[in-house]
Amino acid sequence: MKKTKTATSRRKFLKVLPALGAAGLSASKMPLDVLAQTATPSPSPSPTPTPRITKEMMHQAEKLIGIELTDAQEAMALGGVNRNLDSYETIRKIDVPLDTEPAIAFHPTRARKELYVNKTKFRFGKVEVPQFKTVEDLAFATVPQLAELIRTRRVSSTELTKMYLSRLKKFGPKLLCVVTLTEELALKQAAAADAELKRGKYRGPLHGIPWGAKDLFATKGIKTTWGAEPYRDQVIDYDSTVVERLNEAGAVLVAKLSMGALAQGARWFAGVTRNPWAPDEAQQGSSGSSAGPAAATAAGLVGFSIGTETLGSIVSPSSRCGVTGLRPTYGRVSRYGAMGLSWTMDKIGPMCRGIEDCAAALHAIYGPDGKDITVGDAPFNWNPDTNISSLRIGYLKTEFDGPTTPPTNEQQRVQAEQRRAVYKTALEVLEKAGAKLTPIELPKFPAASLRFILSAEAAAAFDDITRDGRVNQLSGQSPNDWPNTFRTSRFIPAVEYLRAQRARTLLMREMETLMSQWDVFVSPAPGSASLLITNLTGHPAAVLPCGFVNNLPVAIMFTGGVYDEASPLRVALAFERATKWHDMHPTLVS
Repeated sequence: MKKTKTATSRRKFLKVLPALGAAGLSASKMPLDVLAQTATPSPSPSPTPTPRITKEMMHQAEKLIGIELTDAQEAMALGGVNRNLDSYETIRKIDVPLDTEPAIAFHPTRARKELYVNKTKFRFGKVEVPQFKTVEDLAFATVPQLAELIRTRRVSSTELTKMYLSRLKKFGPKLLCVVTLTEELALKQAAAADAELKRGKYRGPLHGIPWGAKDLFATKGIKTTWGAEPYRDQVIDYDSTVVERLNEAGAVLVAKLSMGALAQGARWFAGVTRNPWAPDEAQQGSSGSSAGPAAATAAGLVGFSIGTETLGSIVSPSSRCGVTGLRPTYGRVSRYGAMGLSWTMDKIGPMCRGIEDCAAALHAIYGPDGKDITVGDAPFNWNPDTNISSLRIGYLKTEFDGPTTPPTNEQQRVQAEQRRAVYKTALEVLEKAGAKLTPIELPKFPAASLRFILSAEAAAAFDDITRDGRVNQLSGQSPNDWPNTFRTSRFIPAVEYLRAQRARTLLMREMETLMSQWDVFVSPAPGSASLLITNLTGHPAAVLPCGFVNNLPVAIMFTGGVYDEASPLRVALAFERATKWHDMHPTLVS
């Protein structure tokens, strides 16, 4: 029951309201759609001996914003409320010209269908068809390899589908990466794909390829749980645009894959999704909310998968699990029918075993649908030509050099040296492949102070379950979990949110100035400061493995200009073709 508190006079109440520039979580503590290690965090501020915002102030503000927290919930939120005040004060110091609009847009109507662009014809580069004795030998084959085998009818979609369904049943429980097996639908779709091939109809590179969907995409008649207890029996009566487009491409949906509850981390209502490279270590979880797609793809349980990213949930799990991920430009792929977390930051992209897999998947799902009004109509023209010598390529030298803070113990020192060696070799490989690398720097901008934009939008998205108490059903109830974030974010003033969005516009301009000089820049993954910046500005990035440290994958990231996924994919493909890392796969025991 709510603890009784001393009443505050109206004068005192009105006096404290302006001080309630407090909300969400700090830049270093905020729970995102990724784990803490997905980006280099800002140093945590020293604890404030005497909080500027007190529990009594919060309690009075609750009356104004229409919620009532328990004494324990107020105590948990208090730290984040005070820390976020620092972010507001940092943003207030930024000179934001009066004519700077916030980084949000309102569209009064849907795009007209006649404005939609026609998709260009897609082609792969030269494909080496793998030798195999049984279909099981194809578990780790790439999409181009599987597509050629299906097109030439050396293997059927039904055979591939049954093989992947078997592996999902065998290894899914150990990895905790499968929410719902869509076996009946998959076998029906595979049979239809095979029948079309017999009639001479070939839909393209994804025809008959089994795939897995992060469990936030609506699938008609099949559960869409969002990984969260309050929604574990949710069934939506339509297909998301991504699902519709992959159906049209002839792909075969074999599973709804796990995601962190409401797109946070790797923990969902059945437990923590595991990394196939270290399946017995809970602390080596699959990372990021697209944990299931990363784990299933790395383990050879699907041909490819589709995930989402708000602040690292494609890049982080792809890096952790050693798969190839593509985070497209914001507004490249329709989010209709996908769970919304942050309307100005959510993005949808493929997670695969190769760069051309990602290109093929993006080609199938991109472009306007008349439903998600943020989606632009810029074409995606893929050319597998890997002559990258003409591209302007920068690299974040200081990040590749490693942390400036000395390691605290010998193990960290050794691992840091090993990572530096891995990246040194990776950059040398790039140069031999034709890349002319020039050191560059990111804009000097306090981007960390803008992170509460995400928590504000996430809290608005799930305000209903915060108000009615269902948020308390989530298994994660620590200060860094969504329940506390949603509650504390109710204290974010609208003025501070909009000022942050206006400051974000300035950051976008600075990044556009930078990218006007470069086609691609290279960085470590996922610990690059560019991860936060480019998720705020909407730039695309491709990530793929570049080595191992302690038997776990290490990744490298290629970032391109807005609506130019082709350039980073081309550089990444040149790197992939010059290395062997994408051909290395974990050994699993059921």
